Amino acid sequence: MTEDSYIKPLGNGGAAFVGPDATRLFQAIAIKNALSLLERGIQPTRGFTMKRALAAATTFTGKSYPSTGRSRKLAVQDARADLIRWCDTMRAALPTVREGEQ
Repeated sequence: MTEDSYIKPLGNGGAAFVGPDATRLFQAIAIKNALSLLERGIQPTRGFTMKRALAAATTFTGKSYPSTGRSRKLAVQDARADLIRWCDTMRAALPTVREGEQ
C-alpha cells in the first residue's frame, strides 16, 4: 500500500478515493455492485457482461469464476463475497482523511 492513498469523506455524503490504492478499492466496489445488477438481469453498460465482470473480479481476488453453466449463480455469489472481503480489508488499511487533516 502506498502512503499517498486515502479516502476523504465529502460533506454531501460522497467520498473521494485519492491515490492508486484508493482508486483500486473504488474499482472493486463498482465491480461488486455490477455483479449484483447482472445477477438480477440488469446490464450496467452494454459491454460489461457477466463474463467480463467475473474476469474483473478475478483480478482482485486471484480466484477464477466460471461464467457459464450451472455453477454460474454460485460463482457470482462467491465473487461478490470475495470482493466484499477484499474491499473490507482494503478499506480498513486505507486512512480516512477529514477536512483540514492533510
